[in-house]
Amino acid sequence: MRLDQWLTVEPLIREFFDIQMDYHVSILPTATPYSRNAIFAGLFPDAIQRQHPEFWHEGSGDERSKNRYERQLLDLHLKRLSVELASPPKYIKIYNAEEAHNVRRNVVTFQNIPLVALVFNFLDMLTHGRSESDLLRELAPDESAFRSVMRSWFLHSSLFDALKWMSKQDCTVIVTSDHGAVLSRRSALVYGNRETSTNLRFKYGTNLACDSKYAVHLKEPGRFRLPADAMNKNYIIAKEDFYFVYPTNFHEYENKYRGSFQHGGVSLEEMILPTATLTPRS
Repeated sequence: MRLDQWLTVEPLIREFFDIQMDYHVSILPTATPYSRNAIFAGLFPDAIQRQHPEFWHEGSGDERSKNRYERQLLDLHLKRLSVELASPPKYIKIYNAEEAHNVRRNVVTFQNIPLVALVFNFLDMLTHGRSESDLLRELAPDESAFRSVMRSWFLHSSLFDALKWMSKQDCTVIVTSDHGAVLSRRSALVYGNRETSTNLRFKYGTNLACDSKYAVHLKEPGRFRLPADAMNKNYIIAKEDFYFVYPTNFHEYENKYRGSFQHGGVSLEEMILPTATLTPRS
């Protein structure tokens, strides 16, 4: 969720909550396997990989598996902070409409749970799906239209229903995001071997090459608190609104992803994020 997207739905929430606004900066790369794992663990990625290697799966081809252990990382985080809750925290990840409906039906059961973590993936799925769908591109051709689609979804979402119920309880709600996205308009040629990651706004591996006008080259991952768990491993992070394309089938992939929303790079849209503390209106 980008900051401007939050500002689109904030007026809807102010009817039910007093809102204290803060902001935080996403870590690099601005991608879920790094930034959201870091939030739940309270650790940078290199520390997660070093202290809990069983919960770090950077090289997995399955995006979901890279964040499969957020509940375990949250438990370890609370233990490290010596936080003792009256009952175990509840963690729910919402990927589809059925899971969202379950939250709507079962939200009343949250009132006796001291800590509930809800992860809504709708915006991430909409962002990725837009790259593959002509219909979604037509519905959200630019940032303004995307904000309108996001507001429409939120207005009728299970998340908004859950927030309205929470506004009648004695509770505090924190709303935040792990990263935003940028409308990628310009392609940048990148070179790497077959083990190089496939992401469009960042890549890691060995023998990576890209013009420094288009990317930040992290030759010492440890300086950026990223795992340096392989010899000569390095990262490249896309600047501004560039996206990486390999020389093979360059024009095909350049056309496919031009005008798509992507994340993982260095831009204000990806990095400056809202942290809103919601207190029910008395």
